[in-house]
Amino acid sequence: MQVGFKSDRGLRRKNNEDACFILPSNRVYVVADGVGGGNAGEIASRTAVSQIAAYIDKSPVAPTEDKYEIANYFQTCLENANSYIYNMAHKYDANYGMATTVVVVYTNKRKAYISNVGDSRAYLFRNGQLTQLTEDHTYVYSLVKAGVLTLEEAAHDERKNVITRALGAEHNVEPDFFQVDILEGDIILMCTDGLYDELSDEEIIEVLEDGMTMSATCSELVLRANLNGGHDNVTVVCLKVMEEDLNG
Repeated sequence: MQVGFKSDRGLRRKNNEDACFILPSNRVYVVADGVGGGNAGEIASRTAVSQIAAYIDKSPVAPTEDKYEIANYFQTCLENANSYIYNMAHKYDANYGMATTVVVVYTNKRKAYISNVGDSRAYLFRNGQLTQLTEDHTYVYSLVKAGVLTLEEAAHDERKNVITRALGAEHNVEPDFFQVDILEGDIILMCTDGLYDELSDEEIIEVLEDGMTMSATCSELVLRANLNGGHDNVTVVCLKVMEEDLNG
């Protein structure tokens, strides 16, 4: 797997409440975007990725292709992180209300498994087409699913960043889980809303088509997000599937 990652404060924020973590030996990749007053969002996102990494390091994903076993594994992993953040938020007044989005990608031979809570996203880029794999847990997207808003209306709605699920927000958490077949040359893009709020799908595709390394691709995406306004923190992880990944 060719891997690149980049996280940046952006041009308008004083601190970076995003976080990412890669565990190449476990084929697990994590992106998080914290929310909360003061430094609480930053603490939440970093706690999430560190708790997820510690859980996976202590109890690695079993070598199975049973999607239900994998879904249950990541459900338990995210529940563990959720409880830790929730307890921190209620133990310290300065952390009250803190929470974080999270998107986790795990690759195993010819499949990728994705878990997410909140509005950080995973996309699949293949043959010039960019497909969003995750669904946003936002108030506006719930209106899209209900037929109240179109996707175009939702993209310009002032409530588009109001999230309805996050790690640490409630005592219990309900992640979504997706599975997708992967092919050699595919790129899996993971990002926070600081990327897709600034760049259109067409602009993202233009960068992904350029044939750069994944590190250079992530840097270019972050640069363009900042050139388009940089209103938020932006974090990007790009994974390019190589032939050996499909058989290992």
